Amino acid sequence: MKSRIAIFLLLALQVLVAFKAHAEKGDSEKTINVVSDAVSNDDVKQIRTFTGNVILTQGTLIMKGTKLVINTTPDGWNFATLYAPPNGLATMRQKRDGGPDLWMEGEASDRITYDEKTGVASMYQNAKARRLNGKVKTDEATGPFLTYNAQTEIVTGAMSPNGDVKDGVRPTVAIQPQHHTNTAPAPAPADTKGK
Repeated sequence: MKSRIAIFLLLALQVLVAFKAHAEKGDSEKTINVVSDAVSNDDVKQIRTFTGNVILTQGTLIMKGTKLVINTTPDGWNFATLYAPPNGLATMRQKRDGGPDLWMEGEASDRITYDEKTGVASMYQNAKARRLNGKVKTDEATGPFLTYNAQTEIVTGAMSPNGDVKDGVRPTVAIQPQHHTNTAPAPAPADTKGK
């Protein structure tokens, strides 16, 4: 019990939350497909803008929002910024390795950015990231700013993108209890006073 309290105090002091979440490895090698109501393509600047009911898919990765801007770097990597609709959420969902029905979900009320090169998704304002086993939520992080790194398997949280501490909502983590295979109570320690 004391170790759990120490862990939560450490998280609060550092304003950092972390839990494992491993994206399916093959997604980064798949084609990015985008469906939207309208598209604008600037080949000179390598900027593609999609508006209206945007859905991006890349393997098991699915991102949904109202506007998407994809910038392609000179070395061929894509950086996507997905905006939330007014009074709505930008969302993402991705299958994780390790089982047939393991998922990571994220959402934000402002925007989600995704850097294809680093595999980092950043969620801005009223952000949530959760791990699921099927439809059962196993862990959830909430906060003003969260990142999900598919390569390092970590979700982090802060009060702002640059880590500044501000008044307001702090990042929090809810870790669901694990079901252990050995549920027998631990043996009582031996009485060594009389020896």
